[in-house]
Amino acid sequence: MSSYLLSIDQGTTSSRAILFDRKGSAVHIAQREFEQHFPADGWVEHDPEAIWESVLGTCREVLASPGVNLAQVAGIGITNQRETTLLWDRATGETLHPAIVWQDRRTSDACQQLRDAGHETLVNQRTGLLIDPYFSATKLGWLLDNVEGARERAERGELAFGTVDTFLIWRLTDGRVHATDATNASRTMLFDIHRQCWDSELLALFDIPEGLLPEVKDSSDDFGSTDARWLGGALPVAGVAGDQQAALFGQACFEPGMGKSTYGTGCFMIVNTGEQAEASRNRLLTTVGYRLNGVPTYAMEGSIFVAGATMQWLRDGLKLFANAAETEQLASQTRAGNHVYLVPAFTGLGAPYWDPKARGAILGLTRDTGIAEIVAAGLQAVCYQTRDLQECMSDDMSAAPGALRVDGGMVVNNWLMQFLADMLGVEVDRPETQEITALGAAYLAGLKLGWYQDLEEIAGLWSAERRFYPAMGSTQRDELYAGWLEAVARVRSEPSTDMPSH
Repeated sequence: MSSYLLSIDQGTTSSRAILFDRKGSAVHIAQREFEQHFPADGWVEHDPEAIWESVLGTCREVLASPGVNLAQVAGIGITNQRETTLLWDRATGETLHPAIVWQDRRTSDACQQLRDAGHETLVNQRTGLLIDPYFSATKLGWLLDNVEGARERAERGELAFGTVDTFLIWRLTDGRVHATDATNASRTMLFDIHRQCWDSELLALFDIPEGLLPEVKDSSDDFGSTDARWLGGALPVAGVAGDQQAALFGQACFEPGMGKSTYGTGCFMIVNTGEQAEASRNRLLTTVGYRLNGVPTYAMEGSIFVAGATMQWLRDGLKLFANAAETEQLASQTRAGNHVYLVPAFTGLGAPYWDPKARGAILGLTRDTGIAEIVAAGLQAVCYQTRDLQECMSDDMSAAPGALRVDGGMVVNNWLMQFLADMLGVEVDRPETQEITALGAAYLAGLKLGWYQDLEEIAGLWSAERRFYPAMGSTQRDELYAGWLEAVARVRSEPSTDMPSH
């Protein structure tokens, strides 16, 4: 009986390979960073070969761990940075251009033209997304129009498009499989999340030849087997999901109303809405949470641009502390009702404000404000922004978010997690494992390979390392949050009309 599942976690700045045992414990981990490229203002690119080599290298490294041999590995799950767009030659597998990363803004003008022409309602109704350079469709259109001969070759069926998962599957299977899963497809702006298929009207709108597109499979499915030359033998690829959806699955958020929030450079909060694709009145995204046996489970997602990046700025820009570990002790020195507010609108404000022209500020300074108060305000900003998303989701959803499961680098800070519970007024649960995203991909593969019988069995493996319960009274909670809303209003480029009533 096999002992491990191999999870490939291909991220924005590094690739990791992790071997998990049957209980969901990470046994061996390898990680390699790769270079980011910024060829023009607002442009972000990756070398596809650097992505491929980092993935191949980390997989080979963990498989060479002491006491591990290929026969012990049941199969592979893949999770990936979402929306990043690649175009390659079907005959050779060679890419035609660097990968255009999800953060890239080069198609901003094209998106504005589409919005001005009145197309956003159609896009939103079909895909659950907003027209934005963030998603893949306009990136792919740019490649077809700006790489010499690409559009003509695409029309002849010579080229293939994919997000990072699709590119890795193509490479690992030596070009035998051109496929993605429903979660990654749902982030392209070309996929009808209701009918679960590529949408011909959207393909016409974005001028994308259908022959470029991969087959869309379940998140737990047969994605072919690796060619023996890559890892020393054939391993089935059996689970695929975009990184935030993989984290939702890894957190075992399988019931409507269950949600997770990941606190890294930014913050992504996703709540399971079940078999209903609930539309947001507050400009949040409706997306596919996962798809099993042909049945999609939907989710609502809110993105905060800046979370951990605030603390990096306080550390590296203002030099208020040397190490992030110091922030917990500093924050604990402040009074319970810290009325200093740091609005981290360094690149504008994300959901639910969507105000790219807003800029950051620190407000409420008094003569006795010190480093501790400013650091606490930076941490509290993460919690206030999560409350923004919670308010919107409660307004949007029939199953309001309950307890929140958290992951990401920031959640080791106990003071922050307690304030988060206080500000949300709900229980905040920190899991035993911190490798949640990669674990979600492993679980999806394990379902297909028969390691796990059903979602109930996987849910039974989840356990909390610590639970944080609200300890703040509702009056103080609402007073502090009202102060945050006032601070945000002061940095907005236009009057606020888009928050739900409280």
